[in-house]
Amino acid sequence: MPEADPALPEKSVIEVLHGLGRHWVGDGFPVQTLFAYPERGPELSPFLLLDHAGPHAFAPTTQRRGVGAHPHRGFETVTLVFAGEVEHRDSAGGGGTIGPGDVQWMTAGAGIVHEEFHSPRFAASGGNFEVAQLWVNLPAARKRTPARYQAITADRIPERTLAEGRARVRIVAGSFPVGSDIVQGPAETHSPVNVWDVQVVEDGPLALSLPDGQTALLVVLSGSLTLSEGSVAARDSSIRFTREGVRLVVGATHGTHVLVLAGAPLHEPIAGSGPFVMNTPDELAQAYADHRRGRLGH
Repeated sequence: MPEADPALPEKSVIEVLHGLGRHWVGDGFPVQTLFAYPERGPELSPFLLLDHAGPHAFAPTTQRRGVGAHPHRGFETVTLVFAGEVEHRDSAGGGGTIGPGDVQWMTAGAGIVHEEFHSPRFAASGGNFEVAQLWVNLPAARKRTPARYQAITADRIPERTLAEGRARVRIVAGSFPVGSDIVQGPAETHSPVNVWDVQVVEDGPLALSLPDGQTALLVVLSGSLTLSEGSVAARDSSIRFTREGVRLVVGATHGTHVLVLAGAPLHEPIAGSGPFVMNTPDELAQAYADHRRGRLGH
């Protein structure tokens, strides 16, 4: 892919967000929350939350490690596996095991109950584990859409080079320009969203073109990026850019791993708590009531 056209208007850096602290989710996910909607909801819309689990070395075990059955409503979870394996099962009949390079895109929509564990094979062998999970908000008109599970295996995710071969990008969702062509990611989304997985293989500048008017984030999972004024964004930090503009340029070092997120802001109120993200407090209370009554599934 050629460098982003220097004549295009630039997106400027607004701020660098740092992780909100480490904690365990169940006994299988050692998580650093990189951003969350209670603090930055309107600025990050349509993105709600991003957890980075690992890298962490697990010893072999015969026990199930992970998170048992729990509900969701009103948004989508996107789970990207970089090392290890995750086994998923939900009340809508979705499920399966995803491994390195695979992605699970689950639409909670009107309501779902699911569980996430290390696969039996990975639990038995142990080893390195690393996963990122992104929460994407649903527009108000789609909050009650039927639940759906998309298992996107690595072989379905197109990969291209960028920055004159200094980096590789996998297009999980949205579109990626390659000259006069557009490469489309396999994930089906409910609003315009780009999710790109970038691995830097050689030091140098990284120039990207992202849609004008959309929220734009570069999330550093490992390595570091250098911004135009010379500051450095290290592992588990997120760079937020202006929605205005198209082109952005950062310096990247060999081995850096970045998630590129861009999405059309929803401009809708957010009322969220625990496993539910709705638009009003009444809708949120209804979600809790429906779960207590078993209406989100089993």
